[in-house]
Amino acid sequence: MTGRAFRYLFLGAGAAVSIYPFVWMLATSLKALREASLYPLALVPEQWQWHNYADTLDAAPFATYFFNTFLTAIAVTLAVLLTSISAGYAFARLEFPFKATLFAILLATMMIPFEVVLIPNFIAITRLGWYDTYAALIVPWCASAFSIFLARQAFLGIPGEYYDAARIDGCGHLRFLARIAVPMARPTLIVIALFAFLGSYNALLWPLVVTGNESMRVVQVGLTVFATTDGVRVNLLMCAAVIVIVPTLGLYFLAQRYFFDASIGAGLKG
Repeated sequence: MTGRAFRYLFLGAGAAVSIYPFVWMLATSLKALREASLYPLALVPEQWQWHNYADTLDAAPFATYFFNTFLTAIAVTLAVLLTSISAGYAFARLEFPFKATLFAILLATMMIPFEVVLIPNFIAITRLGWYDTYAALIVPWCASAFSIFLARQAFLGIPGEYYDAARIDGCGHLRFLARIAVPMARPTLIVIALFAFLGSYNALLWPLVVTGNESMRVVQVGLTVFATTDGVRVNLLMCAAVIVIVPTLGLYFLAQRYFFDASIGAGLKG
């Protein structure tokens, strides 16, 4: 019993430490600016400032920011799913020259920090005339090496007998992929879609670099309007953070049950 109590106490303490930043963010969003600056660790506001959320939405065109963000994130998610399913199936089921070498090169690209390719990507975007366009926000992220790896592992987990039986019935690779492989790999594909959506939704540096017009900004860039030369409006910044985080929390709770299935499937075959 003592060991079990210690484990529960340890896990409870870890949960409290993890939850505290979110509780603090919500509490700070309902404080006055003076209180948020003088008493930053207090969790209960002296007076609940519910109007902070209306002030936050009036401080910047968040409707435009959210439209740009969701348009970009949905387009990136669909593109990543298409490229991951196609390339993942090819690496899992098709035979072609230098297959292992190409897959190794693909995995090696995951070791390259984003900052290394930031300037080359920006130069390519400007020379294509895509600066301040949706193409600049979407096209560079239409494929993901990690997502291709996850898709490949999911397709490898499908027994070969399924394809053999489908081929006897006259089913080719495309039909097998659409009718059998994709439905069986649905948990992994949902996780891939979630990762792609959240990666695009939470992007800050790249949208900040390739957009200059406020009409093309995304919500993460919009958060910077509360940090000025006069200081940071902490309470309104936390309001904006709460508003921005709600869609991601909703997506996580809807798809969390698929994470476990995908994490097991990724290690079935190498």
